[in-house]
Amino acid sequence: MTSSTLVYDIRNSRYLNITGRCTLRCQFCPKHNGSKQVHDYQLDLDHQPTAEEIIPLLGDISSFDEYVFCGYGEPTLNLATLISVAKAIRQQGGKVRVNTDGLGNLFHRRNILPEISPWVDSLSISLNADSEDTYIEHCRPKLKSSYANVKAFIELAVHCIDSVQVSAIEGLTGVDIEACRQWVEQSGAEFKHRKLGVVG
Repeated sequence: MTSSTLVYDIRNSRYLNITGRCTLRCQFCPKHNGSKQVHDYQLDLDHQPTAEEIIPLLGDISSFDEYVFCGYGEPTLNLATLISVAKAIRQQGGKVRVNTDGLGNLFHRRNILPEISPWVDSLSISLNADSEDTYIEHCRPKLKSSYANVKAFIELAVHCIDSVQVSAIEGLTGVDIEACRQWVEQSGAEFKHRKLGVVG
């Protein structure tokens, strides 16, 4: 059996794969369609990695544009590792981005933003839909009130993280991309228009 890919590089960023667990079961996610691969990297994990496993793999921090917490799981579900690793990167002058579904507060039942904000430069949050019905249809959340909680998370995040990007995906049935853009920009975040099937 091949060992788990804990770090992988795309362009000049190093990506950190710290969990395979997720709060969503998005029907458009490749892992629900038989693939856990991004570019040439297999991202299937056999355990939740610790900070002690990830930190030695960071490499020369000055040589990367940024470090991105992103795999086929929700990084905030492995919060202790995320914070410890992000802190190590920032203390050496690196930049940190977290790709998230915005459900960390709902999952942990508290506002985690004050815990991560000292160590995170930017958040990329997946909104994916302009209504609760389309969000449930495409993202299949495991937790109740997920859609309302993503929106609440975005509204909190813009006040404590320097850069907040919020994405929606063109190509999902019934999703109004312009309505998503309008809401995101009104919330004070930057809108990122993604296309279905384009990963990384």
